[in-house]
Amino acid sequence: MTQPVSSAQQSGPDKGAVPVSVPASPKKDRPPRAFGLRADVRNLSLLGVLAALVVVGGITEPDAFLDTGNLQLILTQASVIGVVTVGMTFVIIGGGIDLSVGAMVALASVWATTLATQDFGFAGILFTAVLVGLGAGLVNGVLIAYGRLVPFIATLAMLASARGLALNITDGKTQIVTVKSVLDLGLPDAYVLGVPPLVMMFALVTVVGWLVLNRTTFGRRTVAVGGNAEAARLAGIDVRRQRLYLYLLSGLCCGIAAFMLIILSGSGQNTNGNLYELDAIAAAIIGGTLLSGGRGTIVGSVLGVLVFTTITNIFALNNLQSDVQQIAKGAIIVAAVLVQRRTSAHGET
Repeated sequence: MTQPVSSAQQSGPDKGAVPVSVPASPKKDRPPRAFGLRADVRNLSLLGVLAALVVVGGITEPDAFLDTGNLQLILTQASVIGVVTVGMTFVIIGGGIDLSVGAMVALASVWATTLATQDFGFAGILFTAVLVGLGAGLVNGVLIAYGRLVPFIATLAMLASARGLALNITDGKTQIVTVKSVLDLGLPDAYVLGVPPLVMMFALVTVVGWLVLNRTTFGRRTVAVGGNAEAARLAGIDVRRQRLYLYLLSGLCCGIAAFMLIILSGSGQNTNGNLYELDAIAAAIIGGTLLSGGRGTIVGSVLGVLVFTTITNIFALNNLQSDVQQIAKGAIIVAAVLVQRRTSAHGET
């Protein structure tokens, strides 16, 4: 739209000149606010789904499902994959993908439970798990950001390599943890007001992740890089370094999750973290994170984790086979992606 300059605004010898047109102020679009509203609606919908699942569980197996111990179990199981999902959410929002999270959890768990590591006690296990996760994330980040490998290929290579290294370390055997201070965290005596320590760790990671994504420059840069990497580069953002940081963050979350899994199982196995990449990606997607990047919420991803964990628990209580659980997860993922595409199409019109 243009606005002609009126004759009253012209002066002197230019009064008879052809009116000059100046561009009108463009209407400001508000995609962040629109996305925020859609995210709120989606989160409320997920809360409704979660409530419906609780009702279903209460009807089908009232004594078992509504038992305090079972509810604690659901939250505990959601905690490990939930921490991984927080890191995955950042990576996907930044326009990437990480197929190696499950393998990184396995590698970190077995490396942290070797006899040599356990000699250093609680600190040795925790430090090793986090350090291995960061190391694997660093390799992914360097290959993707500076080696210019496609994230799918780089993380797929890490998946195979980390699984192979984990198998080599354990020789296919389970490594039992003997450090009492680590094992004690998984006992009911360590619960605080009925809340397991693993759930509190998950809550802490979730809060920190939410603050980083929504209240820091790092979070804004992540959204910018995922939305339009070239525009972010022109705006002065070091895109390669940001991508490196995102995969480091994913590796950090995997290291923390590995330590939590050690507490939960009391051991380290090369099969740990199996299909975690599927569960983390699925939870992020149904939570509203766009696979194309640029949009996503930590709250939505956490709700997605709780939905999947609750479904798995209900299936187990009703003696449904694991293959049925996987089929249900696949159907939910497809439905979530279709909803995303429909929502995006409406948002563009």
